[in-house]
Parts: sequence; C-alpha cells; structure tokens
Amino acid sequence: METLEGAAYEPGDPLTALAAVARRRGELDVEEYHHVLRARAAGVSWRGIAAALGVSKQAVHKKFTRRGSA
Repeated sequence: METLEGAAYEPGDPLTALAAVARRRGELDVEEYHHVLRARAAGVSWRGIAAALGVSKQAVHKKFTRRGSA
C-alpha cells in the first residue's frame, strides 16, 4: 500500500493504520480550508472552487460557509 506521498509501507495493526488515515484526513481538511480561503480572497467564485474540488457549487458553499469562512 502507498501513502499520499507515494512512500510504500507495510500495513501493521489495522487500528493504527486507521488512526493514521484519520490524522492525514484532518491535515488535508485544514489544507483544503486554507486554499479555499486563499481562492476566495483572490476572487475565485464558489463555482470555480467547486470545479477544482470535483464537487457541486452547493456542496462546497455549504461546507465552507458552515465553518464561518469567506
């Protein structure tokens, strides 16, 4: 199996692996939020952000306005 960085690893305890996935998911959520804020500050529309993320405009707008962003 490979990580997001492309480095192979041997799976060990599945609960440890799941915890690592949850941690990385949280890190990616923070990174995504940061880039959405930057995009909005640069004048990018919700439609443009949604297209970049591969989701609907409504989904991205709901996700990020719920957090009090942009």
